[in-house]
Formats: sequence, structure tokens, C-alpha cells
Amino acid sequence: MTTVRTEPDTRRENDRDAELEALAEQAGRDLEEASAQEILRWAADTFGGRFCVTSSMEDAVVAHLASRVFPGVDVVFLDTGYHFPETIGTRDAVEAVLDVNVITLTPRRTVAEQDAEHGPKLHDRDPDLCCALRKVQPLEEGLTRYSAWATGLRRDESPTRANTPVVGWDKKRRKVKVSPIARWTQDDVDAYVAEHGVLTNPLLMDGYASVGCEPCTRRVREGEDARAGRWAGRSKTECGLHG
Repeated sequence: MTTVRTEPDTRRENDRDAELEALAEQAGRDLEEASAQEILRWAADTFGGRFCVTSSMEDAVVAHLASRVFPGVDVVFLDTGYHFPETIGTRDAVEAVLDVNVITLTPRRTVAEQDAEHGPKLHDRDPDLCCALRKVQPLEEGLTRYSAWATGLRRDESPTRANTPVVGWDKKRRKVKVSPIARWTQDDVDAYVAEHGVLTNPLLMDGYASVGCEPCTRRVREGEDARAGRWAGRSKTECGLHG
């Protein structure tokens, strides 16, 4: 009896990644001037059930757009255990009203289990680690079934997002990353919400310009950047999902 020892087929994976990266970069160029719905139509036609939308439930704009071109599309939501009740309510409303399949991801540990392991209020002492455990890790695990994912990133939100492509390559996760409203402004978002009656998080009407986890989010003051209320007083501007 002969035993054949095999090595992981990394060449096939690398070839696949190279093809997807080239596809993403070409689509980013071809679709730069396309409408958000055209971009999402390309993603749905290209990837089918291997495509999903992610949503923080700050609003349901991208989920609404995607549902119009891909009814029943998966909408992935990260329940960190630290969300405002209004955010959970928005998720539930999106699930009830839109033709989408909401998938809720949760971290490996509950807040209580994390407190027992790392001490209470890790978000105050090491927000990067807290985000890694409660956002980045669950998303990476939850996206394994997909080849492409859509986000609501916009170039006007912050300097770190100014060069966001409408379609690009997510090297860290080895997936195509679609940002159909990257070229939109806040005025464009507001106009779409008003025209289509899109669900939005009630906190947006209560002084919050960007909605994240409750311990790390505050209302913004007049004249402040939209994301100034996230991790206020720290140099941190991103949770790591898009970095």
C-alpha cells in the first residue's frame, strides 16, 4: 500500500485570488461612473448567492438598493452586544419590511464572557482589541461563504475613505468589495431616503451623525465631521472592518 502525502493546493487558491482581484480592479474602472443600482446589478449577476450586503443599520439605503436588483439578498449585520436599542430595532424593521434575508453575526464570546477574560469595559481600555473581538473576527468568519460583499462606505465621510473604489479587492479577506454609493454625498443619501421612504436609525434624528456601539459613540457638535462622534477623544477613526 502506497501512501501519498498531499500539500494544500495553494496554487489554485492563489490563481483564484488573482482572477478575482483582476476582475475587481477592472470592474472598479468600468463602473466608476455607473449608478449604485448598476454596480449592485453587476455584483448580483457576477456572484449570485456568493454576494451579500453588510449593514451597520445606521440606515437601510444599500440594503434597499440591493433588494431592488436582487430580491432576497443576504444582509449581514454584526450584533456586537453593545448596540443601541434603536439599532437593533432598525435591524428588525429592515427584516420585516424589505425583501432581504437578514443574517445576524455575533462574537464568539458574550459581553459577560469577554469581561471575565479581559476585564470590564475593554472598549475604554483597548478599543482596538474590543473591535477586533466583537466586529472584525465575527465578520471574517461570517463572510467565508461569500466571494463578494457590499458596504455603505462613502468617499465624503472621512479622509480615510476618500479613495474608496466602487469595486475593489479586499486583500485581507480575499474577496471583492463593492461600495455602490462611494460617490454619493450626504445630500444624495438624504434624497434617496426621502424619495423611497427608506428606513433609518432614529438616532440620526437625535444628534448622531454616525452610529456605532453605544459606549464608543456620542452626538456630534455643530460643524464637526460626521464621524467625530465615534471614539471621541482618541486617534482611532475606524473599527478595522475597512482598514
